[in-house]
Amino acid sequence: MTTLNISHITTYRYGTAVAIGPHRLMLRPRETRDLRLIAFDLQISPSARIDWAQDVAGNAVASATFDTSSELLCIQSRMTVELSAPTWPIFAIAASAASYPFRYEGDHWTDLGPLAQPQYADHAGRLARWVDCFVMEWPTDTLSLLKDVANGVNAWINYQSRSSEGTQGPLETLDRGWGSCRDIAVLFAEAVRTLGFGARLVSGYLHDPAEENLGSSGAGSTHAWVEVFVPGAGWIAFDPTNRSVGAANLIPVAVARNIVQVTPVSGGYYGRGCDLLSLEVGVSVSVDGP
Repeated sequence: MTTLNISHITTYRYGTAVAIGPHRLMLRPRETRDLRLIAFDLQISPSARIDWAQDVAGNAVASATFDTSSELLCIQSRMTVELSAPTWPIFAIAASAASYPFRYEGDHWTDLGPLAQPQYADHAGRLARWVDCFVMEWPTDTLSLLKDVANGVNAWINYQSRSSEGTQGPLETLDRGWGSCRDIAVLFAEAVRTLGFGARLVSGYLHDPAEENLGSSGAGSTHAWVEVFVPGAGWIAFDPTNRSVGAANLIPVAVARNIVQVTPVSGGYYGRGCDLLSLEVGVSVSVDGP
């Protein structure tokens, strides 16, 4: 078990005092069987009214509204979590799903709904043809297939950090051959959905004490990955950016069907486009104790 302290600071600087619009914040980690939230604190300057709610996926969402204008907006969250996910997990996949292809049954199929359906237009079936290359035989081992697709995405796409907003579509990433962690996650999720798997996008933090993983800045950073639902095992974390399976170094904050639904900080201001001078994001992840 590892205890981690995480700090996440988002700072907007404006050329003049602007009226700040409502902001939607997804910064509070999701508690799972592998992660326990010990403490969480959210500070915003200028002061804001904060209303908490849970969205349809069970994510904690804070809505911040402001009464004053300001030349600076600073949103800082601090949290302490206990991470107990094993480095080499063993997944108790149900016998009915151990081999692919298989069908989700009953409530699984109903509840997964759009999570098991492609979300991007691909009228020519290009992505489907690409991902079919990873199905070595029929039937084939389910977990091995998912690992092969994740490794294939990793081998095909070069990781590049990208500070600009937005996310590339899966075909765009496939054509370019490069992308950020969120672009790579979207490609993997869409690829396994074309095979009929239920998948959801995850945003959160990457704990990287050795500073070896892609998508990491120092010992930790914000990150995006995918969870795939496999009967018996439940939601299995896949980080195609780093060719890893399991949540040993991942701290989930939000899950959703679409990557735009898990943006950590979103909102705007009332003014001219040139009023925004800079946007800075700083994240630190450190181990608590000696």
